[in-house]
Amino acid sequence: MKITFIQCGGTIDKDYPKRKGGYAFEIGEAAVKRIMKRLKPSFDYEIISAMKKDSLDMNEEDRKKLLEICRSLDNDKIIITHGTDTMLETARMLSNIKDKKIILTGAFLPERFYESDAPINIGVAIGAMHFIEDGIYIAMSGRVIPWEKCKRRKDGRFDYQEARDGEGT
Repeated sequence: MKITFIQCGGTIDKDYPKRKGGYAFEIGEAAVKRIMKRLKPSFDYEIISAMKKDSLDMNEEDRKKLLEICRSLDNDKIIITHGTDTMLETARMLSNIKDKKIILTGAFLPERFYESDAPINIGVAIGAMHFIEDGIYIAMSGRVIPWEKCKRRKDGRFDYQEARDGEGT
């Protein structure tokens, strides 16, 4: 198995500012690089940096660029690290890719923080790759949810949408 990780930015990749006297976080090296170094995986992987943006700064052109990167990859197992604010919008853009397993994940705290959820979210996404069918998924807070069944709650967490018109969850 080989997984392609694609960095988009977001909180997961935020790092302390390099400029003297700065307080704002900067998006730096892909957090997944440090996580994979600690994991020492028994599968092949590659890391591609598509962009280093807060997801609130992503626009339609950024999402189209990501779509083209995903389409162009020979590999069919892709994990995208992304900011949580617009993760569902990006999932919608990618949803017409039907022949790949794509999981978007991120973190509520930067990976550099001791209490970050980043390693768990990456781990859940990696584990899910063994079991999911082709499609687009969100892996956050210990769950992997098909994007079209996912919603973002008021507290920022991701959860299943409530059933509509007699549908199950």
